[in-house]
Amino acid sequence: MASETAQPGFWARVQRASVERLHIRLESLLVLVLLSAAMALLSPFFLSLSNFLNILLATSTIGVLAIAATFVIGSGGLDLSLGSVMGLAGVAGAFVAVNLGWPSVFAVIACILAGAIAGYINGQLVTRAFVPAFIVTLGMLGLARGLALVISQGRAIYGLPPEIVYIGQGRPLGTPMPVIIFVLTAIVAHCVLAYTRFGRHTLALGDSEGAARAAGIRVEHHRRIIYTLSGALAGLAGLLFTARVNAGDPTAGINYELTAITAAIIGGTNLFGGRASILGTMIGALIMGVLQNGLTLLAVQSYYQQMAIGAVLILAVFIDQYQVRKESRV
Repeated sequence: MASETAQPGFWARVQRASVERLHIRLESLLVLVLLSAAMALLSPFFLSLSNFLNILLATSTIGVLAIAATFVIGSGGLDLSLGSVMGLAGVAGAFVAVNLGWPSVFAVIACILAGAIAGYINGQLVTRAFVPAFIVTLGMLGLARGLALVISQGRAIYGLPPEIVYIGQGRPLGTPMPVIIFVLTAIVAHCVLAYTRFGRHTLALGDSEGAARAAGIRVEHHRRIIYTLSGALAGLAGLLFTARVNAGDPTAGINYELTAITAAIIGGTNLFGGRASILGTMIGALIMGVLQNGLTLLAVQSYYQQMAIGAVLILAVFIDQYQVRKESRV
């Protein structure tokens, strides 16, 4: 006699276990493995140690931005200003270090603080002025980029002190410093999102703002903190980028928000909130890094790479929503 309730298959059980215990989606990990295998077959240089380190180094900046996007999207919000805020933060840090001649520690603080202030303004406008996040962060995209150009007078600021350059170019034990900072940031962010009350409230906010409010969560206050955190992480990404290229570039981070959002969604973050994974975002960032690195090795022109990123974003959202509809029918 057939069972009245169909039991989930082996693959479904493994998927559920990976989400519950490891907070990652197996589909994302499988895509990373298959993409890496394909690039290894197409290019003999892909599997070299130097290229692997290049992928990690290039992924570190996008990865930090993707972590910021994960918190915001997981809460049901959106931040389109990440790339511009990153550029502004880098210019602010370089201006403090080079033009003002202040110690390097103040330049680091300036990067993080500039990002946090931009994020706080986003949060205030979303929660107090009731302007949709899409409009607020789109406006901040232009404001932050314009302010970066004003501060730098439209030119890159060169001549950073060695302490700042070491953050971007140092290699303790052969590992690039940006990679170390990215991994440490991801570990802390994962613990916060997966195991703390702040993380639970963040996902509850994305799942249902009304239910979160009924449960006693200070919705507006919590959302302001999330946007401020997002800005601070964009500031950290700006520090990593500026230190790596040894210049505060006002044009840095153009279209980076697209790549960061794509990485978060590929990693399992629901575009409409309520579900997010930092570990999944790390895998998503690596997928984007492998894709861009592989296309570069294959001498694919940059505008085709942008087309590929856009196509991957659409595909990721489609797969995510298909999975959601499939789960709702079970």
